[in-house]
Amino acid sequence: MSKSNADKIRVYALGGIGEVGKNMFVVEVNEDIIVLEAGLMFPEDDMLGVDVVIPDVSYLVQNKERVKGIVVSHGHEDHAGALPYVLQKINVPVYGTKLTLGLLEEQLKANGMHKKSDLRVIHADSKEKIGNVPVSFFRTNHSMPDCIGVSIETEQGLIVYTGDFKFDQMPVDGKFTEMDKLTRIGKKGVLCLLSDSTNAERPGTTPSEQSTAEGINDVFQEAQGRVVVTTFASNLHRIQQVIDAAAKTKRKVTIFGQSMNKTVQMARRLGYLKTPKQIFVKPEDIHGYSDQQLTVLCSGNQGEPMSGLTQMAKGADRELSIQPSDTVVIAATPTPGSEKSVSRIMDHIYKIGAEVIYSDRVHVSGHASQEELMLMLNLLQPKHFIPVHGEFRMQYAHQELAERTGVDRDNIFLLDKGEVVEFSKQQASRSGKVPSGNVLIDGLGIGDVGNIVLRDRRLLSEDGILVVVVTLQKKTGVIVSGPDIISRGFVYVRESEKLLEEANQKVNDTLKKCMDENISEWSSLKSNIRDILSRFLYEKTKRRPMILPIIMEV
Repeated sequence: MSKSNADKIRVYALGGIGEVGKNMFVVEVNEDIIVLEAGLMFPEDDMLGVDVVIPDVSYLVQNKERVKGIVVSHGHEDHAGALPYVLQKINVPVYGTKLTLGLLEEQLKANGMHKKSDLRVIHADSKEKIGNVPVSFFRTNHSMPDCIGVSIETEQGLIVYTGDFKFDQMPVDGKFTEMDKLTRIGKKGVLCLLSDSTNAERPGTTPSEQSTAEGINDVFQEAQGRVVVTTFASNLHRIQQVIDAAAKTKRKVTIFGQSMNKTVQMARRLGYLKTPKQIFVKPEDIHGYSDQQLTVLCSGNQGEPMSGLTQMAKGADRELSIQPSDTVVIAATPTPGSEKSVSRIMDHIYKIGAEVIYSDRVHVSGHASQEELMLMLNLLQPKHFIPVHGEFRMQYAHQELAERTGVDRDNIFLLDKGEVVEFSKQQASRSGKVPSGNVLIDGLGIGDVGNIVLRDRRLLSEDGILVVVVTLQKKTGVIVSGPDIISRGFVYVRESEKLLEEANQKVNDTLKKCMDENISEWSSLKSNIRDILSRFLYEKTKRRPMILPIIMEV
């Protein structure tokens, strides 16, 4: 590798720091921009009506002629889920393994983007030139197959990104993390490491994916009725273990939920799932089997309202609903923000009388714990370190681990979104910020819901709305009809007639005062009505409903 140190390098995150999810990290080498990941995040409780959250890519759109490609480490939505939206604005090549791109293609089909997209299959031994920058890869273990890390070659040294990883000593698919390759990368000289921080607060090592197989088999052996299993559709290791356990106990498997069905069919087609012949049965055909002969595999491990598990628990589906004799296995950990939803759906299932199993017996984390994080640091021996993919406390814990392995504290950067680290002559410094933030997806709308809309939704959800309708004579300004006051979510009209009569009189008095002062502009009239009603209603009720004046002229 050349040591002229001539390359100008900038590294920053547009998502995936200070939060779990929405991963997007950017490496600029001279004029070439390489994007690592394009993930989404599920909305927080105060994001009313929002479906998903993606990173703000306005800086990349402004510089789209410089963006040479997007590399995706694996197929989980927090790393690849934003691509259907991002590719609408920046249609550049996407590099990923066969399974990652198989999952992505299903998402792109739903958005009508699959024919326009340039998807390029890579594997752990691929060597690519993205723009003018050499990029290579290494295999990692995670909670799904076909995961990779990324090594970007520059004249100052290597920029290495781990993706999500752990060092699994008994991987389900028999494919180990390439430690020999990591050692060689470390010897070449790593200028900067970006590493997964999710479990940086957890001591020890993360159990193997294989360790859950025994627990799942025991559940299947012990269950007297149906076994209902919910997990991430992309967690193919867990799905394979469920299919294996079903086969051992001579059960059929029925898949409930569109996303789960599409993923399983795609994984079977690409060879990532090994399934016995005739093990699957359609939901409409389950009545030909006893409960002891059935396994239901569905989505909904995060308690999503429209997911398969929620629909079954609420009896919304004619063919499948949770029964008291069922054993329900939740083979996933709630993502930050979804704990309440998961707890609520579990309570609902318990009330039905079914058994719920959700412990480490049936699920383990896919992320490295402290000992494994330090092993990665020791193998790569980076000069500079940026902990990514985690809330700030996780990044902070990862910083302390890096110090213990010998990384100079001055060379460790805990970044905010958009904050740039610039490298010159193998030295790093903070160098300004690029635009960053959240883009909210609501239905088909991308970014049309912002803070003001969320504030209005919050106000409506808390104090309701009051609509004031008035009709004025155009020439004279005399009130022809109204004011009529309509309350929705504020007060019950029949029990608050006196309050609304007083409010009506306040509007009348305000309009007459405006006419006496020759104020006839609609905006001024509406503003006066809003102000007087807001003060009056707060005095009487200590609530602030949204007030919407409507003025018509005849």
